[in-house]
Parts: sequence; structure tokens; C-alpha cells
Amino acid sequence: MKDTTRTLPMKDRFDLPEGVIYLDGNSLGPLPKGVGDRVARMMAEEWGGHLIGGWNADDWMGQPMRVGDTVGRLIGAEPGTVVLGDTLSIKVYQALSAAVRMRPDRKVILSDSGNFPSDLYMAQGLIAQLGQGHELRIVEAEAVMDALGEDVAVAMITQVDYRTGRMHDMASMTKRAQAAGAVMLWDLAHSAGAMPVDVAASGCEFAVGCTYKYLNGGPGAPAFIYVRPDIAPEIEPALAGWLGHDAPFAFERGYRPATGVERMRVGTPPVIQMTALEEALKVWEGVDMAELRAASVALCELFIAEVEARCPALTLASPRDAAMRGSQVSFHFEHGYAAMQALIARGVVGDFRAPDIMRFGFTPLYIDAGDVRGAVDILQAVLDDRLWDDPAYRRTGRVT
Repeated sequence: MKDTTRTLPMKDRFDLPEGVIYLDGNSLGPLPKGVGDRVARMMAEEWGGHLIGGWNADDWMGQPMRVGDTVGRLIGAEPGTVVLGDTLSIKVYQALSAAVRMRPDRKVILSDSGNFPSDLYMAQGLIAQLGQGHELRIVEAEAVMDALGEDVAVAMITQVDYRTGRMHDMASMTKRAQAAGAVMLWDLAHSAGAMPVDVAASGCEFAVGCTYKYLNGGPGAPAFIYVRPDIAPEIEPALAGWLGHDAPFAFERGYRPATGVERMRVGTPPVIQMTALEEALKVWEGVDMAELRAASVALCELFIAEVEARCPALTLASPRDAAMRGSQVSFHFEHGYAAMQALIARGVVGDFRAPDIMRFGFTPLYIDAGDVRGAVDILQAVLDDRLWDDPAYRRTGRVT
């Protein structure tokens, strides 16, 4: 059999601006080569040429499940258990509402203080809408295991903290949650495409995630939801959308859910954006996830060592133990926002998270050791020469 494995990094698969070291793929992945041409063909030949016939001729209707299987292979999901569409917030709401219904005698939704705010907002909104006395209980990350008591209906946990990169152990936490009788819901926004993930082996009931970060689907790329196959036929979708119906074109007045994970579809799929994602996912062909993880750890370890040796004003915010850290490294710095703007102005793109975290993502598909050392060269100059101390770098935009 022909060996199709590719050696990392694979910079030739991406359109990256000349002179830029891109350490923000954990926020928005760069453009893979071929995506622009594929989207242009879709618009000209499929939409332009086939018009409404594209739903059948080009299988736009089957795209959410087809692309779902591709994503599923990267997160260890069984075929037919992942579907694409809508935003991550919507998918969180769908999974959370279904999970709460599975445990009607329990009233606690458990999460941790490192969870992404949107997940918490979705939980708060659901609780208010239900009006049945549910509680969102937020504990420190280290306390989640001990907080999994008999009153917990669902544990809603983001595997990798978006600020610090601190990582939960999926298998052990899922086992503990289920032993306590709770439903396990994982948010894989900072995991999918960053490291090996095995949702099927973990036994979790639900997993959700976005595709515009490590999966390089582009801004606004659709989110995914995984439902464990044994419970998929029984869950009750709170958002009973037309395309989650078992027979959408029967136009029945009453909702009758599809048999499996397709019941978690809601509205019309974003065909243009999903086409971009489908093409973007081709960069993963031949990528070994264990090799990717090893390369990620090596890059992060090198970055930490270089920064701590050369930039003493920064304090590590991420776990020092690589086994407890995702594919990013964060540092505290009092003037972090301005320093990050100074870095970006000099071609090193990371990002900032309040109140003082400079965040750097490491994607071995297109980042190598030379990039790491080059980035730290510029970071050291920004700090040593106080290049951040410029009023222009303190001005904030709508997106920080």
C-alpha cells in the first residue's frame, strides 16, 4: 500500500502572507490552497449552472453529513454520528437542552471557570427559558471532578481552556461524570484538529465544536455536533427545524425527528461556506494525529523555553506540563494588549485575552522551529525596546 503520510510542516498547503509568522490559528485558521478556486467553481458551475438543481445534482442536501464524517474522523467519531450546520452556540444549546431532558430529576448544569463565555450564556438562556429551577454551577477547573455529585444533570466542559490552554482529560472526566449519573457534553473548539481526540472511546453522549480554528474552514464556518449513536434515536431536539425532520419534503404539519444525528439539523445548510470547509479539510489527508501532537508539544516547549530565557517580563499562564496543555501557550504581561499589537505590526500574529494574557497558537501544519525562534526574536525586541509603549498600540477595535 502506498504511504500517503506527509512530513510536517506542510506550508505548501496554505496561502500565508509573505513575512508573517502566524500564531493565531487557534482563533482563525489560515486559508488552505485550493479553497478559493473550489468556492469559485461551486458558485459558477453549481449555483450558477445548476441553480436549484444543485440540491440534488451537487448533493448540497447531503453535505452536512458528508462533511460531518470527514470531521468525525479527526475526533474519533463513528461514521454517521457527526453533522455540520449552524454556529457553535446553537450546537451547544441543542446538545445542552437534549442532555437536560435526559435527566429530568436533576437540576444542575456543571461547568468550569475556564469555559468559553458563550457556552455559559447558552446555559443561562436555557435555564431561564425552562423556568424549572435549574442551576448553572461554575467551579474552578481543578474542582470539576469533585463537583460531579448526584444532583448534576449534565457536565458541560470545554476540553481546552481558550485563555490558557489548560486541558481536561476527556476519558477520565467522562467516566467520572457518567459514574455520577450525569450526561457528558464536550466542547472541542480548541481540540479538533489540534490533537488526537477519540469521542467514541470516551463514551461521551455529546460533543460540539467549531471548524474555523484548527480546521481552517474560514470565518463563519459551520459548527459540528456529535451524538453517541445509541442515544441518537431517542434524544428530543429543542430546535425542531425543518431539516431535522425525518421527511422534510413531506411538508407535514407536525414535527417527526430524523432517525439519527440528522435530527440535530435545524435550517438550510450554508452551502458556500460548507464547500469552503469541505475543500479545506483536504489538508488533513495523510496527516498522522499522533505525529501532529508530538510536533505541537515540541513547538510549545521550545517557545516556552525561548520566552522564559529572553523575555523575563512575561509570566507563563499555561500549564507547564505539556500533557495538561493544548496546542497553545499563553503568557501574562501587564501591557499585553499593546505588546500584541506591536508584535502584529511586525509580522508576528498572536492575540490577546483580557485581562492580561498574550496568547499564541501553534499549528504544526504550517509552523516550524524556525518560526518559533523568529517570533521570539521579535517579541524580545518589542519588550526590550518598549516598542509597545506607543499610543497607537493601545487603541482597541471591536475585535480584540
